Amino acid sequence: MAETIAAVKEPYVPTEADFRLKNNTEDILVDSNFASQSFWKEVVARFKKKKSAVFGLIFVLIITFFAFVGPVMNDYTYSGQDLAKKNLAPRIPLIEYTGFFDGHENISTTSGTKTINLYFENKLADTFYWFGSDNFGRDIWTRTWSGAQVSLIIAVAAAIIDMIIGMSYGLISGYFGGKVDMVMQRILEIANGIPRLVIVTLLLLVFKPGMLTIIVALMLTEWVGMSRIARAEMLKLKEQEFVLASRTLGAGSMHIIFSEVLPNIIGPIITQVMFSIPTAIFTEAFLSFVGLGIPVPRCSLGSLISEGFNSFTTHPYQIIPPIVVMALLMLSFNLVADGLREALDPKLKEM
Repeated sequence: MAETIAAVKEPYVPTEADFRLKNNTEDILVDSNFASQSFWKEVVARFKKKKSAVFGLIFVLIITFFAFVGPVMNDYTYSGQDLAKKNLAPRIPLIEYTGFFDGHENISTTSGTKTINLYFENKLADTFYWFGSDNFGRDIWTRTWSGAQVSLIIAVAAAIIDMIIGMSYGLISGYFGGKVDMVMQRILEIANGIPRLVIVTLLLLVFKPGMLTIIVALMLTEWVGMSRIARAEMLKLKEQEFVLASRTLGAGSMHIIFSEVLPNIIGPIITQVMFSIPTAIFTEAFLSFVGLGIPVPRCSLGSLISEGFNSFTTHPYQIIPPIVVMALLMLSFNLVADGLREALDPKLKEM
């Protein structure tokens, strides 16, 4: 009996087998890739899944590239005139031998349709206008991409300025609430009630027509939508626990607004900015079309459409390039904005 008790009391010596790792990764079934994925990586992944948004982004990059590189791809300038080479149809080297873009155009006359080639009639065998030339002998290719450059600069600058003004206005209005919110919203309603065309006309009486005037006009009118979105997001988030914790720790109002709340609403802000860019492009084109935009010899897509409209019945090729570029630009930005909205909105993750 004593020997049995002594055997029981002997200490147990661990062996190497007791510390062998159990390879049960397949049993646990933990998606380590998803668990380690950051928010922005998930946004990029969701954006890539939407093919229309990807195509829109590709077209935006292509048009932006040609807007800044296209004007220097030939020897012409956007303001250079040559009346001896006016109203020439599109002609592209090498492609002209296929029968397309060879300088021929159909002219409607009282006796019917007549096909002519002004390159051969004017002995311009070594002259090429890829998009044709206008009534003053200016290269439409160079003017189209120069106009796209101006329109992009105006739209992006106006969208960024509107984002800063509207976002700040809406966040401050929603955070303080009460009488401050009431007064600021009445001011917003007054600003929203003034027609854009009236503001532009008044600005033209003070400033010279140009890019700065259009940017200021868009800045004074396009920030209202951004302000309303920022205010709605602030009203939803300002009673959350993280805001209360920051206030309890002594954080100031401006710190809470711009350091605590703003990073949590960056998704709707980016989406609204992307949607506002095509709106600004169309507004600039409309103002230039009615003669309130970029002064000559500078051009924008709107002014090019206005010039091409005057000769649409005789030389329709002059209006086609700026219309196509503006339509593709607006459509592409809308597709990108729609893709960003789905990628950034948490409510759409399970849809």
